[in-house]
Amino acid sequence: MEASCGSIPRSLRLGANQRSGRGQRGLPRFAGHRAGVSAARAIVEAAPSLGISILTLFAFSSDNWKRPPEEVTSLIWLLRSYLRTDTARLIENRVRLIVIGRRDRLPARMRREIHRVEHETIGGDRLIVRVAIDYSARDAILRARAACSPDRPLDRASLGRLIAGDGLLQTGEVDLVIRTGGERRLSDFMLWESAYAELVFSDLMWPDFGAADLRAAMDEFHSRKRRFGGLESKHTEHTEEADESIKPGLGGLLSMERRNHNARPVASGRGFERRGT
Repeated sequence: MEASCGSIPRSLRLGANQRSGRGQRGLPRFAGHRAGVSAARAIVEAAPSLGISILTLFAFSSDNWKRPPEEVTSLIWLLRSYLRTDTARLIENRVRLIVIGRRDRLPARMRREIHRVEHETIGGDRLIVRVAIDYSARDAILRARAACSPDRPLDRASLGRLIAGDGLLQTGEVDLVIRTGGERRLSDFMLWESAYAELVFSDLMWPDFGAADLRAAMDEFHSRKRRFGGLESKHTEHTEEADESIKPGLGGLLSMERRNHNARPVASGRGFERRGT
């Protein structure tokens, strides 16, 4: 994985605001969520041509259970429908789909659909798509810590493997995080893996975010110089070993001193209004 300016982000994380099509679009909640699924489909198809090999989409957070029951039911139905209808398309495009997050609280039909699509797309070698459903990064860290043996020393690499979980692929750290919907904050999404990720914010609502916007975010990524806590280098390979040698500590999750302050933002700023994930 190249760490220098102009490198391709191997792992891309997309956090879609759950307000989806409301507000600017004026769509009902369910219609906005349905449009969001179409947007996800377009992004998945565009990602390989941009050199992205791992794409993670935040579909349903653990905190989203707090939403009205009818909205939760419709969201789960919509996600299951996507898994059921898009399997053939994923296989044709050589895309492997993996669902991350808790499964014990999902309906039995949803769990069966997840198992089926993961099994049928396991041969995908062009793009890995991870869909986060009932996912919380903080809960994942807590579960990993609880699973640690008190008799064995703990380091970053071993804790990272525990956080990723069994069968979820050890894909390393996220390179680029894209947040849509005008939010200027992180969410409870892959916090450990995103410690040194570049952040790009877009004012576009998720259903309006398309392939051209993804390319613009990639161009913004290419314009930045990544240091990973060390000195700038044009040919720095970001590996776990290099990570240990150049980082004095993990640092804050939003430590902007790691990044190029002169990089032009993709979207203009706007006022802050705090919401949940």
